[in-house]
Amino acid sequence: MKATARAHPIQGLIKYHGMRDSILRLPYHDSISVCTAPSSTTTTVEFDPNLKSDQYSINGKNLQGRSSERVKAVVDRVRELGNISHHVKLESTNSFPSNIGLGSSSSGFAAAALALSTAANLDLSLEEISTIARRGSSSAARSVTGGFSILRSSENDLECKSYSIDDGFNDDLRIIVAIVPAYKETESAHVEATKSHMFQARVKHAESQIFKALDAIEIGDFDGIFSLAELDSISLAATTMTGPKGWIYWKPETLSIFENIRILREGGADAYFSTDTGATVYINTREKYVSQMSDSISDLEIETQTWHVGGPATILDRKEDLF
Repeated sequence: MKATARAHPIQGLIKYHGMRDSILRLPYHDSISVCTAPSSTTTTVEFDPNLKSDQYSINGKNLQGRSSERVKAVVDRVRELGNISHHVKLESTNSFPSNIGLGSSSSGFAAAALALSTAANLDLSLEEISTIARRGSSSAARSVTGGFSILRSSENDLECKSYSIDDGFNDDLRIIVAIVPAYKETESAHVEATKSHMFQARVKHAESQIFKALDAIEIGDFDGIFSLAELDSISLAATTMTGPKGWIYWKPETLSIFENIRILREGGADAYFSTDTGATVYINTREKYVSQMSDSISDLEIETQTWHVGGPATILDRKEDLF
């Protein structure tokens, strides 16, 4: 009862904050993202009758507190579905920086959900596995199905699942990540956002943007989807920052990147910025503009990595096991 899975993190395009159910992690509205590769999380799990307790670790560090509780929620759901009583050992590694707004929780819980379901011999589709991953992170549901995906909101646990979106893009899409290290706590952001005077307006606005985003993705409209993502980032930040704590997670470097990208776009480059919950910036562009974008950000003395669109979570060969 052992398996290893790999999943890619997500960049939110039409994002969500706030949950109608914090246990099942049911968001208030649909959300859309794109997976980013080669960044990934690899996770090995094993249900072992000889273990005295569950063991969870990420990058060699044992999990405690809330992080452990979130993993346990996913593990317990698989144990329930598989009628399993054994404890589990789970080890996970990330190939990219975590906790700076790059979606490490999405790929982590996606890889865990797929590995656990496989180890438990559950015969489930990726859409069904996405409901398990969602117990740890709602964004992880979209990491399971990969590529461009939409998480359909629902008050029903089994209906709140992710689906892959057929897109009209060719393979020249590139995602440049401008790394601005700054600790962030997404769970706190979910609470802050719901207390903002802008929250209800944000929910209604996001619902209307979903249809525009789907149309743009399906026909491969670069300006259409990534201009929406840029504006959605600003809307999400505004809602979160107007919570009772006035939480500001952008840094001066973040704003400098925004300005650079808009100047380059005015000069004719296909480029839009986007952020999730953090100071790090995604630059959505095309392959022919990568050098221009990277050089511009490097001039700000900010580290960059260049990624592309990633696929769904996958089961790896046993030789890839972490233990």
